[in-house]
Amino acid sequence: MKKVLFTATVDSHILAFHIPYLKYFKEQGYEVHVATNGSAEIPYCDKKYTVSYERSPYKINNIKAIFTLRKILLKEKYDIIHTHTPMGSVVTRLAAKTSRKKFHTRVIYTAHGLHFFKGAGIKNWLLFYPVEKYLAKYTDTLILINKEDYQLAMKKFKKCKDIHYVPGVGIDKEKFNIKMTQKEKTALRKSLNLASTDFVMMYPAELNKNKNNILLIEVMTTLIKKYPNIHLLLAGRDSYNGYYQKIVKERNLDHNIHFLGFRKDIPSLLKITDLSVASSLREGLPVNIMEAMYMEVPIVATIARGVMDLIKNNKNGYIIAKNDVKSFTKKVEKLYNDKNRRLLMAKNNKELIKPFMLDKVMKEMEKIYEAGRNEE
Repeated sequence: MKKVLFTATVDSHILAFHIPYLKYFKEQGYEVHVATNGSAEIPYCDKKYTVSYERSPYKINNIKAIFTLRKILLKEKYDIIHTHTPMGSVVTRLAAKTSRKKFHTRVIYTAHGLHFFKGAGIKNWLLFYPVEKYLAKYTDTLILINKEDYQLAMKKFKKCKDIHYVPGVGIDKEKFNIKMTQKEKTALRKSLNLASTDFVMMYPAELNKNKNNILLIEVMTTLIKKYPNIHLLLAGRDSYNGYYQKIVKERNLDHNIHFLGFRKDIPSLLKITDLSVASSLREGLPVNIMEAMYMEVPIVATIARGVMDLIKNNKNGYIIAKNDVKSFTKKVEKLYNDKNRRLLMAKNNKELIKPFMLDKVMKEMEKIYEAGRNEE
């Protein structure tokens, strides 16, 4: 029986994005394995390995992880390895050097947003670019999920002979095709201390430095003075030690800015959302924006790779320069006051999201998987 291994730094990455792909390989008759730094149960996974990947490139555990994974690869003799996440993919490709030669294992790497890009700091270029350039020769197939990364890879990573652009991992419509009555929407709003007349914005994302939630706090500081019924929902794990909550409390904004923590009901929350917002400094292809598009919610977001692939200015939302509080505030205010424009943008979103849906993306990935199989 043929074997495939999926690797990533943490279980949550596999669980959030790759279950349909594990299912695909199971249906193709493969034995499916997963290697992460975690112990969660993974659907469609026949064997789970725990490997000491760390997100930080400075952690000694990543060296240990190379040797651990190398032993696993020599034992299992995989036909395909599909690796994800920055450090997970570095460790995997270094560990797979022998397997590629000995067993002709095909190594596929999906980069969910390269750490070096236009506008990235010199540190990112000095640290990550040489590593990725070196590892290109140990990558049989490289997949980029936004057009900027794809163009960069085609230009810089000549040693990888098989490079593809695939628009993300795909939005699963089954997850978002939910129906809610007006009574249910009102009840959900009430549970969040929101009235039916409140204007609700949402940013479902981890609370960290990169997500730059301080921009949204600044925007809200201005807007609340003029529109006291405007609210912001911040749904995501806090990885910033309460930094944003402290600022919100100090400014007495806690009536209007709601920290929801990690939520499993994002589709329902989008049903009661008037406007999706995003303030990231760096993105690959933001899932939160794709989800908002499918749920027909207009968007205001800061400029970043991936964001530009999704938002067509003035058509389904607005793209704002990084840290431009004034422009961001103006665009939110414009949409607050113009329901017809919001409805038009919502309608446009339904059409613009089509290329990013799971069924479309799966067809692209199947072609890539099949092409490699035909070469064997």
